[in-house]
Amino acid sequence: MQLRRNADVIVESLTVAGKQIIDVGCGDGSLVRHLTKNGAHVLGVECSPRQLAKAAQAERVGDEQIVAGVGQALPAADGSAEIVVFFNSLHHIPAAAMGQALAEAVRVLTANGCVYISEPVAEGLFFQTCRPIDDETQVRDLAYQALQTCPDLRVAQEFTYLHPMIFPDYEAFREKIISANAEREAQFATMDEDMRHLFRQNGRQVEKGWEFHQPMRVNILTRVDA
Repeated sequence: MQLRRNADVIVESLTVAGKQIIDVGCGDGSLVRHLTKNGAHVLGVECSPRQLAKAAQAERVGDEQIVAGVGQALPAADGSAEIVVFFNSLHHIPAAAMGQALAEAVRVLTANGCVYISEPVAEGLFFQTCRPIDDETQVRDLAYQALQTCPDLRVAQEFTYLHPMIFPDYEAFREKIISANAEREAQFATMDEDMRHLFRQNGRQVEKGWEFHQPMRVNILTRVDA
């Protein structure tokens, strides 16, 4: 697979300048700010208080907004977004609510809009390193099934690539993993020695720290009634 950075892929795959975008499960707002810098008008939606606090501390780059909410009940009006983004977030929505989250994306989407779903594939050394903390094989598969079977959306494009990640040290890796789910913190505490070993064993030491490559799958979907 080709080596590409997530942030580059989305702006190379979509025309974002001037577009109204909703980023569902926006985390600390990194992608919201990136899209804003590229000319988009972005509403980020996030349910984690920890992530919302990080987003609030970040310097604003434009007219972006980040609010509390969940994918299955988006705080946005019908037809208010030209692009809805699920970036590493669809598999974090409870399995029973994934279909509702996609239905919400359709509700807020303009007639000619699209849904951009970027999900990590459950394979590779980075996945194997994280797996003892939280094995996401099943939820990632369920997310893929949900987007393929959504009655109101059709897959217009699908492609894969490798996203490079560099962590300065083990502590930075640990913080990245627990930022998406605070419950993982206790797992790290009980498996500290084993996780440090896996990190060093599976990562490649480079000048700036430890490098991993994460396989990614992108699906771009359009409304079936478009």
